[in-house]
Amino acid sequence: MKLSLRGIVFSALMAAILVLFGYISIPIGFSPVPITLQTLAVMLAGGLLGPRYGFLSIALVVVLTAIGFPLLHGTGGMAVILGSTGGYVWMWPFSAMLIGLFLARIKLNGFVGYFLAFLVLELFGSLLIYASGVPWLAYQYKMSFTEAMIQGFYPYIIGDLIKALFAVIIIAPVRMVFPPQRLTGQTNSSIVKVDA
Repeated sequence: MKLSLRGIVFSALMAAILVLFGYISIPIGFSPVPITLQTLAVMLAGGLLGPRYGFLSIALVVVLTAIGFPLLHGTGGMAVILGSTGGYVWMWPFSAMLIGLFLARIKLNGFVGYFLAFLVLELFGSLLIYASGVPWLAYQYKMSFTEAMIQGFYPYIIGDLIKALFAVIIIAPVRMVFPPQRLTGQTNSSIVKVDA
């Protein structure tokens, strides 16, 4: 697999943003799932870096957390990855990858482009994450799926819509000037070979 040095650097930067956004955490009393800006970081990673580096940046945080680095809310280890919010975390890298794949097919200009980008961000940056997060929450707490939806989905819908809108406002103008290929340096002169 070939990775560019610039792409690796921006992936590390986006990983750091994800970690930083995890410290912006608002607990809501009735649910073990806090309100954070982490899904915004996932949206930005896929939208700005494209599928490969978007996936890499978020997967880096997940893997390092799994092996013990305190990167998610200041904690780490498999207990975090397999804990009550683990189902959300597992999906983050795939979410970033799919956002990158689908946004590459959308012209981000005009109302239609912005609206389609918003739908992609909401679908893959929010709803897809709930598809694994809510069932895992139900399993961890031995609750019904309905109760898991009440605790792990419904309270966050409005916030996720706002994050997706905010992400579009950031991603669209940046991609016009720095498309993912340019931002991550995917040119022959800046490619370094990484054995995989």
